[in-house]
Amino acid sequence: MTISAKTGYAHPCAIAATATAVPPHTITREAVKYYIGKVFDIPERRLEAMMSIVDNANVQKRHSIFPVEYIVEPRPLSQTNNEYIEHAIKLGREATVKCLERAGLKPQDIDLIITVSCTGFMIPSLDAHLIELLGFRSDVRRMPFTELGCAAGAMALSRAADFIQAYPGRNVLILAVELPTLTFQRKDISQANLISSILFGDGAAAVVVTGNRIAAENSVDGNLHVSQFARRDGLRSSRFRLPHSSFERRAGNDRQ
Repeated sequence: MTISAKTGYAHPCAIAATATAVPPHTITREAVKYYIGKVFDIPERRLEAMMSIVDNANVQKRHSIFPVEYIVEPRPLSQTNNEYIEHAIKLGREATVKCLERAGLKPQDIDLIITVSCTGFMIPSLDAHLIELLGFRSDVRRMPFTELGCAAGAMALSRAADFIQAYPGRNVLILAVELPTLTFQRKDISQANLISSILFGDGAAAVVVTGNRIAAENSVDGNLHVSQFARRDGLRSSRFRLPHSSFERRAGNDRQ
């Protein structure tokens, strides 16, 4: 088996297209500061420190599936999880359709669907809903990732690359949907919860990873092979553990 000097792979493997989907509502930095002071019962000195973190984070606005006034109100877990199911399917479908169109593929061309989410729970999982809604093949392989947090997207790319090495010429759809505003905890004043309340917003992102030689050589991301993606960002080994900055640059370009 010959290993390509260009990619480090025995078979071509590249990102063919990316896409994002965001909900209609936004939370501004000023709204975050107002509701932190209103909702959380924390000492004034600590509140001042949190306000400083908000300013220094330089997050001007974030997207959310609901207005902030609704987010901060207490709701039973059953309700928030039903909201997760509804909006995860909606955003996931939008990102998937856009990504497949950019890749020049149809749902029937996808051989493996990897879904990533850790902010809600649903059975059947998100991929099963999309198979029914968008008409993926009945024999498409499924790989849902949960409980991996911020590392899940990197692991999904790694598994996609492994799949294509095992099955050359195939196509993999990776879909990440996170709705962290639904996990808002008004009584949790831990540092982790306060900072997550400041930083994270709702949205979905999709990636098509292809083993098709022509598509790999003409990738919309500038012939960006997955192994090159890893090496460019100074990553170690073939597991392709990708930093957030790599995805943030793509998301920023996607929104332009």
